[in-house]
Amino acid sequence: MFAVLLDLLFPRRSLTGSEGVWVTEAELRQLVSTPVIEERETLQHRGLRSLDRLVAASTYRRCPLLKKAIHTFKYRRIPVLASALAGLLPDNLPGDVVLCPVPLHWTRRFSRGFNQSALLATELSQRRGLPVRDLLKRVRATGSQAKRHRAERLTALGSAFRCVVSDPPESVVLVDDLSTTGATLDECAKVLKAAGVRRVEAWVIAHDR
Repeated sequence: MFAVLLDLLFPRRSLTGSEGVWVTEAELRQLVSTPVIEERETLQHRGLRSLDRLVAASTYRRCPLLKKAIHTFKYRRIPVLASALAGLLPDNLPGDVVLCPVPLHWTRRFSRGFNQSALLATELSQRRGLPVRDLLKRVRATGSQAKRHRAERLTALGSAFRCVVSDPPESVVLVDDLSTTGATLDECAKVLKAAGVRRVEAWVIAHDR
């Protein structure tokens, strides 16, 4: 009864405005994968010194509805979209890696109700049969990075993460929803490598820079 009342007061609207569902079959067909891959040389040219590889399912330019899907997933608290978004990532994940979601500070996780990166990592784990470990903790709130320039992001991210395991795996794939400058992912990779990880890739749903 309560769910029916909620639907009456706050009707579900899809990504393009249809009522009754969060995402329609037609919208799912518009969420297409056009992978973007950046290897270490390219990443270093962009000032990312610790990441070994960055893989994105697509860009906002190539898949215009993707921005709305990610925004709905994160800010309208629609975790069921995790399955559709994770399904956009390529199938060729390395077979001997551990998936590690990029952590949220506890204040951000409390206000949002979930960590979108953790949901994506769980979906990938189920699809690919790879283990997930929470290797990192965000020990300092950094605020929103969206409107910051690269130098400001790097300053804000300093000492924001800590590795929380004593036996890190040799190879890790960081999982997140979005990469813009890549500063957050690179900082995570830096901390993991300082703890003994040899190779760190990042797999994200969208690349927007």
